[in-house]
Amino acid sequence: MTSTPPSADPPGAPTPPVSASRAAPGSRSASASRAAAGASWLPLPWRRRFGPGRGRGHIPWLSSLAVLVFQQVGTGFAAHNQRADTVGLDVAARVLLALGPVLLLLRHRFPRTTVFGASAVTLTYLAAGYPYGPVLFSVVVAGFAALVAGYRYATWGALGMLWLGHLLAFHAFYRRLPPEGEGPGPWGTDLFMAVWMVALCTAGELARVRLAERERREREEEEAAARRADEERLRIARELHDVLAHSISVINVQAGVGLALLDSDPAQARAALTTVKAASKEALGEVRQVLATLRAPGDAPRAPAPGLDRLGELTEQAASAGLRVTTRAEGTPVPLPPGADLAAFRVVQEALTNIVRHSGSRTADVRIRYGTDVLELLVDDEGPATGTGPTGGGNGLTGMRERAATFGGTVEAGRRTDGGFRVRATIPLRSGENRAPLQ
Repeated sequence: MTSTPPSADPPGAPTPPVSASRAAPGSRSASASRAAAGASWLPLPWRRRFGPGRGRGHIPWLSSLAVLVFQQVGTGFAAHNQRADTVGLDVAARVLLALGPVLLLLRHRFPRTTVFGASAVTLTYLAAGYPYGPVLFSVVVAGFAALVAGYRYATWGALGMLWLGHLLAFHAFYRRLPPEGEGPGPWGTDLFMAVWMVALCTAGELARVRLAERERREREEEEAAARRADEERLRIARELHDVLAHSISVINVQAGVGLALLDSDPAQARAALTTVKAASKEALGEVRQVLATLRAPGDAPRAPAPGLDRLGELTEQAASAGLRVTTRAEGTPVPLPPGADLAAFRVVQEALTNIVRHSGSRTADVRIRYGTDVLELLVDDEGPATGTGPTGGGNGLTGMRERAATFGGTVEAGRRTDGGFRVRATIPLRSGENRAPLQ
């Protein structure tokens, strides 16, 4: 006994998201997919920061200009405090001081090229005998950007090239390099360069790890939000299905009775139509309650959710459809959490709906057993199945199982040996072992 799958989406049911891979050509989602594919050359930690709409079109003009001004002005001041035999800041020196910051404009697009280029320009400047100063700042910025982007080996190679080139220039080839008559350079300078290179690599690695961790957290938050959205969509779909399936089943039965007795027994036909009106009014009210939660996210629903305290209304509706329902409670009734109470009500409602639609029996037995740790529901009918309506592929039993599983419970449904049908549901009320099942 399964419920009939709806032929169309119920009113207000959320539309499933359209996959970007199936978006129509020329649509916004299709354009986003192409842009994301075009940014695949970026390392993962920078795809969002410098990806489509950011990295590809982002050129760090202001920061590069600041480095340019700092190197030009700072080197001029630093030159006054150094030895007089150093080469003066001529046009070539100014050009070399400008080349590094110019290369920094490309550090987000081509980090490896930038760090190697800045290192080569800096080495050329130092080997030409120009005074020390903030010329190394371009290498620091380019190396940091490359390390954060994940190009650690390229950065280490560029810094190693700069340090080794400086070592050779000032200790092996100093006689062939300007200024003339200059002796070998001090070893303290090489040690200083090695120290700040190690510090740069350490800071870059720490920044890369922190950025990757932040990306992981953002990705997990997005996945969790998507899961919550899917769960909410399924919850609303189950709620609408349960409301509409039960009420429309009652309406369908009573409408048939009314049509059959319209001429022979007008009074009975009028009673059937009255039941149709009442059932449709209740269904509309519950549908409005579900839709109200969508229109006002975050607000508590104004009407209480149905629970087992409304089981009498449920049996009255079933009786109006010609089904006599017997209810029994065992154990001491205890207050149920709102979610568990709603799930128990919907399980009984769906079980009775299936009996009305698919069973030849006009009686149903509902047993509710309250335990310390678990609530057990048992809905029986004598059968046999009528053979009308679909026998599989419906959403009724699936919805019942999903509702019970939300609270760690189970739903079992199947034919009995005497030809009837049984639905058994268990909903844990708190952690602990389940009590013995109903027999």
